[in-house]
Amino acid sequence: MLRQIKPRNARSKRALDKKAPKPVENPKTTLFLRYTTCSQIVQDALTDLYQLRIPLAKKFTKKNSIHPFEDPTSLEFFSEKNDASILVFGSSNKKRPHSITLTRTFGYKVLDMLELNLDPESFRTLAQFKNKKCAVGLKPMLLFAGTPFESPISNEYTMVKSFFTDFFKGEPADKVDVEGLQYIVSISAREPVDGEENRPSVHLRVYLIKTKRSGQKLPRVEVEEMGPRMDFRIGRIKEADESVLKEALRRARTTQERPKKNISTDIVGDKIGRIHLGKQDLKELQTRKMKGLKRSRDVADSEDEEMEDMISDDEPVKKSKRV
Repeated sequence: MLRQIKPRNARSKRALDKKAPKPVENPKTTLFLRYTTCSQIVQDALTDLYQLRIPLAKKFTKKNSIHPFEDPTSLEFFSEKNDASILVFGSSNKKRPHSITLTRTFGYKVLDMLELNLDPESFRTLAQFKNKKCAVGLKPMLLFAGTPFESPISNEYTMVKSFFTDFFKGEPADKVDVEGLQYIVSISAREPVDGEENRPSVHLRVYLIKTKRSGQKLPRVEVEEMGPRMDFRIGRIKEADESVLKEALRRARTTQERPKKNISTDIVGDKIGRIHLGKQDLKELQTRKMKGLKRSRDVADSEDEEMEDMISDDEPVKKSKRV
């Protein structure tokens, strides 16, 4: 049960109405935080992710002594204070070097968490790629390559897919402008091998889309790596509670008419309905008194005339006797 707060004045009432649940929720804001000890590699990674998330992002540079998996109350405080549903926390220590923790909240309470350990050798920043960058605020195309992301059972890789889908989702849009599709985010992972101790790494690549003339109606599409380039090893995870997740996924009832079962509309616009009948017993079906099986009077008269003609043709002609 979420805590109910009564507004004291009109200003606080407007602020609470803005944060209240809506049938169509506002775009999720992402808050970037850092630990007291944070390596320069993790700071660069947070900066690059922040650049891809603008304008739905806030970044704090002050050090914060936060332990997400041990005590998440500080993250919940920052989430409520800044109205942020996604938090990205960077830290680095001897036991877990170059660590990035992704956190999602519901009702300003921690829903689930995912820890990713960044590989410093393969990491490349956004500035190291000397090429053109995409415009700010555009939604990317997402590509998840690999069988681990298609598992029907919830695991760490399905959590990675869910987290990055929420991270790069952006503002909802009913229509898509082709000119706005300027870059693609590719997240891949190979299939795990039996007997292998370490789980497969998750590779994140960002490519810029270029269209060139092809001499035909459709242009020739090429991709060029734009950066950043990140390889992650999955660390600790905290799955969402079933009851809280069910509450978070619940949708509000709207005035939109619900689709009726077994009723559809064809191309012309005619309404087509499907009726399911029970099992019919044909033995009890009466056929003699049905009007559909009765012959009409004209058909009966014509058939009688034909029968008389056939009988007259078959009978021999009798000779008249002479007296």
